[in-house]
Amino acid sequence: MKAMVYRGPYKVRVEDKPRPKIEHPNDAVIRVTLAAICGSDLHLYHGLMPDTRIGHTFGHEFIGVVEVVGSSVQNLTVGDRVMVPFNIYCGTCWFCSRGLFSNCHNVNPNATAVGGIYGYSHTTGGYDGGQSQFVRVPFADVGPSKIPDWMADEDAVLLTDMTATGYFGAQLADVVEGDTVVVLGAGPVGLVAARSAWLMGAGRVIVVDELDERLERARTWAYAETINFTHVDDVVLEMKKQTDFLGADSVIDCVGAEADGNFTQHLTGAKLKLQGGSPVALNWAIDGVRKGGTISVIGAYGPVPNAVKFGDAMNKGLTLRMNQAPVKRQWPRLFEHVKAGHIRPSELVTHRFPLEHISEAYHVFSSKLDGCIKPLVIPEAA
Repeated sequence: MKAMVYRGPYKVRVEDKPRPKIEHPNDAVIRVTLAAICGSDLHLYHGLMPDTRIGHTFGHEFIGVVEVVGSSVQNLTVGDRVMVPFNIYCGTCWFCSRGLFSNCHNVNPNATAVGGIYGYSHTTGGYDGGQSQFVRVPFADVGPSKIPDWMADEDAVLLTDMTATGYFGAQLADVVEGDTVVVLGAGPVGLVAARSAWLMGAGRVIVVDELDERLERARTWAYAETINFTHVDDVVLEMKKQTDFLGADSVIDCVGAEADGNFTQHLTGAKLKLQGGSPVALNWAIDGVRKGGTISVIGAYGPVPNAVKFGDAMNKGLTLRMNQAPVKRQWPRLFEHVKAGHIRPSELVTHRFPLEHISEAYHVFSSKLDGCIKPLVIPEAA
């Protein structure tokens, strides 16, 4: 099959790889019909995530058609059109039984925190991802769901991570009716988090970013006020000014380890493996939220320390809530919102690339060229 492969920082290309096979009776093999590139993939692309190995295939947002099923699979049949959450989880461990699918205890031998994730380095289990023609899906009776007949492919693929994660971020923010919510980052997840905050009852939503085209989407798609942090001397002071100098009730960090990476971040993260990214956005959240407020963190950070202002968070009495989104837990409600037209994820798609142009796709998305907000990847017919 054809698949995207990693050949080192800033080096990805399409190569021939062996088509995946059934390795366990609970496996399925999915023929990928549509995938996406996530902002989190850029951490891998830039070499900022530890243990990203040569030859690894990225891609944790994908949908497809069931090609083969293992002998124990009962819920899927060959030919089913399915969407696959980015979480790989067993469905039966202590954590899965409590809905913490992203913290499954049985699918990632390399970490005690996060469970398995498709195409996201060996720190999350080393599973190949969906930027390819085929992908092996473990625990096929647990993760994948059949795509409703009424749902478009481009909406379905963006529910496998982006939309579910943004919605989850708004949930974690503990929004009370009338609250002021600040969203850091106007990438796809931040835009969904901002729009979802209204669904949670927010009275004001303010989005912070530096790219004018993304801030325009925040205004027109997420109906938010905006701050371009390059246009103000002190973004925290600006956040305070706009909230009667109290601070926001909730701040949602949708940035995490900045995907661009500065010199210090590359040195301490990629080279010395000392930290999983710059703490700038998280410290803005700690400084910009009001005393007693809530910070929701859904931006991706590496599994190692960051220089976070934890003392300030403690002294302000803040509640910090965070996790990788348990995607499938969000689907029932999100399906209702998509069907009702409250959220249409596909409206954020700006670019579509054939798999064979994956190098260009990563370059355009990474460099934020041509107003790229959310790119999709279309595998060639196998």
